[in-house]
Amino acid sequence: MSAMDSPSPLEKLRRQLALAVGENAVFDGWTQAAVDSAARQLGIDPVQARLAVPKGHAEMIDLYIQEVDRALEAWFTPKRLAGMKIREKIRSLIWHRLEIQGPAREALRRALAILAMPQNLPLGLRIGWRTADTMWRIAGDTSTDFNHYTKRMTLGAVYASTLLVWLDDQTEGWTDTAAFLDRRIDDVMKIEKMKAEWRGSSEQRLSLSRFLGRLRYPPR
Repeated sequence: MSAMDSPSPLEKLRRQLALAVGENAVFDGWTQAAVDSAARQLGIDPVQARLAVPKGHAEMIDLYIQEVDRALEAWFTPKRLAGMKIREKIRSLIWHRLEIQGPAREALRRALAILAMPQNLPLGLRIGWRTADTMWRIAGDTSTDFNHYTKRMTLGAVYASTLLVWLDDQTEGWTDTAAFLDRRIDDVMKIEKMKAEWRGSSEQRLSLSRFLGRLRYPPR
């Protein structure tokens, strides 16, 4: 492991606090009070905790979501993903992400409002892109062409809409959210199937055009 891969003591402390800050933000908001509560919960010196965690509301939210990303990566080991089809992987990734964020659900409602403020929109967009990219990387996506971007935009839209449903879901076991997520993924899979068929028919048309062209202008 290189020095760049090894987090500093301050970064380790920041990561240790991140999820607890989100959980306490349910009661204290995304404020220093949430940091103090998280420190007490984990038995960490509040002074050190305040030094480790960013003071800005949006930056505090960003720290929390980064740790959600890490927790997701830690959970989905190659062994857990083995044998899963891509649809199963994506559904499991989104669902487990919601489970990780469950203790901070009410704080996430406030977080979305904060990130929607004009001064925080660029950060909010970066967070959304990073979330989708993280999930696709965990799922094993290695695309580098235009498909790389369309996949992340599509998954970002599915996750964002599912998150909004989840925030208001009062059903036991979040059954309404589960049904909504399944419908959204089904819609995406239908679109992907149509795109694949269109690409296939386009290639066939192109091959046919080349064939007819050769008939008309035979090689000399």
